[in-house]
Amino acid sequence: MRAVLPHLKDLNSASLIPGLAIAMAVGAASALAGMWVWRIVKHWRRLDPAEVERQRRLAVNACGRISTGKVLELLEPVTGGPAGPVLLYEYEVAGVTYQAAQDISALPEMTAAAPFLPGQIASVKYDPRQPTNSILACEDWCGVPDLVHSRTSQDEAAGASTDASQETQS
Repeated sequence: MRAVLPHLKDLNSASLIPGLAIAMAVGAASALAGMWVWRIVKHWRRLDPAEVERQRRLAVNACGRISTGKVLELLEPVTGGPAGPVLLYEYEVAGVTYQAAQDISALPEMTAAAPFLPGQIASVKYDPRQPTNSILACEDWCGVPDLVHSRTSQDEAAGASTDASQETQS
């Protein structure tokens, strides 16, 4: 080996060990500091459960398929449970019947109509990759037929008032 690498003949393993130990210590300290910073940032950016649920509803709305379902019952809030009313509903996908529940406290139109919904047929949006992930309504869509008409009417009324105000300004 000395004939192959003549320029390394003065190095011995004892002189390499302190340098290697220092390099490993610096690397371990850097990794530990990086993990600590990552944990603090992750904890700081943690979303509240209401925001996580809102993002879930919007994701199902974006990629979901629609099936016919039925609202089974309204579950009133209980101590330690969701903050608002919860609708229990069922729907069928590929011959399999699913039952699900949705907290509708963040959806004012649904909350107001909730006492009248049990027994009503509704459209349910579900994630085709995971049919258990479903919604009756979200911020941009509603599967309850009576509420769809009222939302459309409100949108048209808001649009008409905006058009009228623009005409008066012209």
